[in-house]
Amino acid sequence: MTITLKQLDYFIATADSGQVSHAAVELNISQSAVTAAIKALERELGERLFDRTHSGVRLTMEGARFLDHARVITGAVAAAIHSPLREHQGLAGRLRLGMTYTVVGYFMSKYYARFRKTYPHIAVEAIELPRDALEESVVGGDIDMAVMLVSNLKRMEEIDHELLVRSQRRLWMPADHHLSAKPAVTLSDVAAEDYIFLTVDEAKTTASRYWEAAGLTPRTVLVTSSVEAVRSLVAAGMGVTVLSDMVYRPWSLEGQRIEVRALDDKVPSMDVGLAWARDRDISPQAAAFRAFMSVTIGGGG
Repeated sequence: MTITLKQLDYFIATADSGQVSHAAVELNISQSAVTAAIKALERELGERLFDRTHSGVRLTMEGARFLDHARVITGAVAAAIHSPLREHQGLAGRLRLGMTYTVVGYFMSKYYARFRKTYPHIAVEAIELPRDALEESVVGGDIDMAVMLVSNLKRMEEIDHELLVRSQRRLWMPADHHLSAKPAVTLSDVAAEDYIFLTVDEAKTTASRYWEAAGLTPRTVLVTSSVEAVRSLVAAGMGVTVLSDMVYRPWSLEGQRIEVRALDDKVPSMDVGLAWARDRDISPQAAAFRAFMSVTIGGGG
C-alpha cells in the first residue's frame, strides 16, 4: 500500500471544507489534483471516502473513520519535523492545565496524549472547570495555563491569550432536510424550523447574541447540555441547530446521518486558544506546552 502525506492533506482539506473546489483554493492547487489524490487514496484503501451531493461532498461512514486516522498521522509527522523544543524534552516538573468541557471532550485529547509522550517527565494535572471558574483560577495562580474558548473570555485585562483554532459554526440538520436543497440558507430560514439549543460552555448565551443581532428568535423545542443528545435529536429529525465544526460528527450514536450547511449570515466562530495570567511569568512547563501546541496545530496536527 502506497499512501502519501499529500493525499492525506488533500483528503483532510476536502473533508473540512465539504467541497473539492474550496479545498483546491485553500491548498492553492487545481481541483483535478485534489480529485485525483482522493481517487488514488480510495483505490489504496478499497473504500469510498466521500459521497457526492448537490452542494459538494460528504464523508461516508468509512471516510469519517479514516479522517481521524489521517489527522493523527499528519499531526504526528508535523510535530516530529517542526518541534522547536527537542532540546527541552528532558524538562521535568508539574503543569497545572485547566480546560473547559468542550475543549476536554472534542479538542484536547489527541494533543494531550502527544504532549505527554513528547515530555514524559512533565506531570500534567488536568482540571476541567466552567469558564468563569477557569478564569478565576488562571488569575489566582491555581492554574498555570488554560485551554479554553478564548472567544468567551471576560477578564481580558488580567488574562493574556493566544488563538489556536477558529471553528466555524454551521447549520446541522437531518439527512434530506428541505433546507439542504436551498442554494443559500440564512438565520431567517433556520428560525422557521424547530430548533435544539445546546447550553454547555455558554453555547446558548453565545448563540443568543447572534440571534438577537439578527433580530430573530429560534423556535426552540428543546434545551440540553448534552452534545450527543443534540446530535441524536437532529439526526432523528426532531429539529436543527447551529453548532461549531469542532463538535460536529457526521453520524449520531444511532448511526443516523447529520448534514451541515454554511449560513449566509455572519455567525461568529468558536475560537479555542491558550490563556494565562498577564502579571505572572509563564513557567518553563507551561512555555513548553504553549510552544508544542502552537507548532503542532500550526503544522496541521
